[in-house]
Amino acid sequence: MVGVGVSVSAAMVATLFLEVGLNTLIKAANTNGMSNFVFIVYSNFLALFFLIPSTFLYHRKRAPPPIPSSILWRIFLLCCLSTAVQTLTYTGIAYSSPTLNSAMSDLVPAFTFIFAIISRMENLNLKLRSSHAKIIGTVISIAGALIITLYKGMPLTGSSMRNLVLGGSEAYLSVQLDWIIGGFLLATSSLCLSVLFIVQTWIIKDYPEELVVTTICCSPVVILSTIVALFAEANPRAWILKSNKELIAVFYSAIFVVSMRSVVYTWAMRKKGPVYVAMFSPLGMVIAIGMGVIFLGESLYLGSMIGAATIGIGFYAVMWAQAQDEKLVNEKNENHDFVTSSSAPLLST
Repeated sequence: MVGVGVSVSAAMVATLFLEVGLNTLIKAANTNGMSNFVFIVYSNFLALFFLIPSTFLYHRKRAPPPIPSSILWRIFLLCCLSTAVQTLTYTGIAYSSPTLNSAMSDLVPAFTFIFAIISRMENLNLKLRSSHAKIIGTVISIAGALIITLYKGMPLTGSSMRNLVLGGSEAYLSVQLDWIIGGFLLATSSLCLSVLFIVQTWIIKDYPEELVVTTICCSPVVILSTIVALFAEANPRAWILKSNKELIAVFYSAIFVVSMRSVVYTWAMRKKGPVYVAMFSPLGMVIAIGMGVIFLGESLYLGSMIGAATIGIGFYAVMWAQAQDEKLVNEKNENHDFVTSSSAPLLST
């Protein structure tokens, strides 16, 4: 029988592929002038129509428990964070690329670890080497993300390298500002996503109904994102989907990302906690680079390579620390079981 850890890991990897695939579709649709704000409204609205019947079918034999008012307030906070994350992410991708988004999402484990310490969802003992590794790995990950954002560097592959050789540094300078703006937006999105993970875990620990929470959360997100879109898009024609790419992106996002990914992430947080879920973010960088080169014809830049390597070092330092903590907990449990069995009487009277 497959263990819970293997099931959670497999589900997380699958959702990463779906998420990076959406980012690639978003970038392709943006070339046709699709509004990111309108896209968020449509994808969440369509997801709501998918989630409502799914929730009723799932609970047709077992009604979910009533939702306390304290949980409803937490869900509203989750909705605000979800709207902010989606808006910042897709706008940041429009300024930069899906690859940069995946690179900046490598900040999520570091931010989540910090917030988990503050909220006491994660323990930090400065006497242990694993705690030192967590702190050092967090700092290194943040440094790597800053390298990717502030230093794009020379193109190493693709047509951009040839254009730079032929046309000098003008092309490089023209995209540098957009790259920095996109990096700032995506870094802010990662910060909000880390807080979202903490709030999501806070909710699901007290109300373990992933599908119900996801469905309820989707309704306010539609309202909030509509308000944002009405202020951000003055042109009514922005609400018209102009190509099949835009339509495919909306349906893909609604079913596979807003619906399925949200449920999987919530379930994984209930099983393993927010830091474990956040640790899968760096894998998206590898997937995004491959998809960006294959489907979007993107170039590989020196800054991305240096930053990704730096983030990888920080990521594996934190992963090593997590493994050491789990090993320590298992050893304590084994010792406790041994002491308990040794102190038990051999014969009962």
